[in-house]
Amino acid sequence: MANYSSYKKLSAEGIVDGAIEAADFSTALNGTYGVKWFHGGPCRCTPGCCCLWSVPTGVKTLQIQIWGSGGNGSGACSCNRCHHYRGSSGGYYNVKTIDVQEGWTYTVCAAGVYPCLSRECSGCEGCTSYVNGCNLSGFCARGGARGYANTSWNTLCHSVNECCVQPGQHGGDWYQVTHTGSWSGAEFVYDRGFCHCYNQGMFSSGAALIGTVSTQSIRECWIKCACWSVPYGNGGASAMTSYCERCCGQGGTGGGGLVKITYF
Repeated sequence: MANYSSYKKLSAEGIVDGAIEAADFSTALNGTYGVKWFHGGPCRCTPGCCCLWSVPTGVKTLQIQIWGSGGNGSGACSCNRCHHYRGSSGGYYNVKTIDVQEGWTYTVCAAGVYPCLSRECSGCEGCTSYVNGCNLSGFCARGGARGYANTSWNTLCHSVNECCVQPGQHGGDWYQVTHTGSWSGAEFVYDRGFCHCYNQGMFSSGAALIGTVSTQSIRECWIKCACWSVPYGNGGASAMTSYCERCCGQGGTGGGGLVKITYF
């Protein structure tokens, strides 16, 4: 029986120059492998991207990954009492691997964001990304949960899952939800101790496997609007105020959805 020590060993001197040319290696595998991304622009009111995509020549298998868009942040809606905030969440994730034939077509939609810049205590949920076509139906990923604000400091101050899912849900092989952002809490200030209405911090969660997060904080601030964009799939920022009187400010939108198709 052969073993490793009995294998014939070759040195560089034992290989004739020019014995193997570049043309001897097949390029067929490189020609039928690739990655295609679908998404809208990075702006805060992106409409997303929807199109018809065809399977390239020679391709037999697709792995499709999708992310919904992030939920929108809440507005500042305080009335005679300072309030705290729950960050929005990133878009949900789904993945599916299927056998295909060249020329098959698929409707691909990477979610945009719901175009509401809320001044209310509750933002808008993110939008759904989906892919449908030959040998694939009902495959989608929901948008993230909305940001929220209230004046009840008795509300639990941890993040939560908005829903429960199982592998295979919504047409995929593996479906994953994201936690909402945490509720803001009073931060310690050396000359004031813990004061709800003075210094607060919070975050909005990112989408699964992307690895982004958006944090924000205030310290004795009349009104802070969410005037900036966030990464793809990330939950949107919220308006914040540390004052107890009536203040109005608008929240921001979440990051747009994504679709990634790996073909081989």
